[in-house]
Amino acid sequence: MTPEALHANWNAAWHALGVAAPDAALCDELQRRYAEPQRHYHTMQHLGECLAWFEREQALAEHPGEVALALWFHDAVYDVHAHDNEARSADWARQALRAAGANEAAAERVHALVMATCHDAVPEGRDAELLIDIDLSILGAERARFDEYERQVGAEYAFVPDAVRLPRRRAILQRFLDRQAIYATPRMHAQLEERARLNLRRSIAG
Repeated sequence: MTPEALHANWNAAWHALGVAAPDAALCDELQRRYAEPQRHYHTMQHLGECLAWFEREQALAEHPGEVALALWFHDAVYDVHAHDNEARSADWARQALRAAGANEAAAERVHALVMATCHDAVPEGRDAELLIDIDLSILGAERARFDEYERQVGAEYAFVPDAVRLPRRRAILQRFLDRQAIYATPRMHAQLEERARLNLRRSIAG
């Protein structure tokens, strides 16, 4: 997405919550986080791809502003050596919404949406289904982009020996492949499900 499109998405998300967008410093800080040097996949490229999907599919959301902000924050904290990135990102999102004057229910829903990106359970509810479908859209990407994604994730965890990293990676991908459906929303399922399964099988076999 262009800087102008990102800015428009950011402002529209806060407007949908009925509050004014915080000053530009928060948006700038989030973009700075996504540009940190340890990131190779969880970057502005990923965020932009997610927000582009959201722009196309937002009519499915019950609370579109909340889904958009959950996407902005879902990888805000990304430490490859930590196991609480989602929790820290979710806490930051909740604090930011409270500080901007959003109601407590909205702040808690956004916190829950960010936590759903742990991918430890099949999402429930329209907003969580849409958010997770968007976050997992990379699995159903065209072959060249999926292969780039695999290289990017590998680069983020290059410090882990292949003998440890590759079996763990295959196990993670197998969990998605084992789901009855990877994608819950109709159009994303129609567009991505078959290709995602091909990509996952190829990666696991490789």
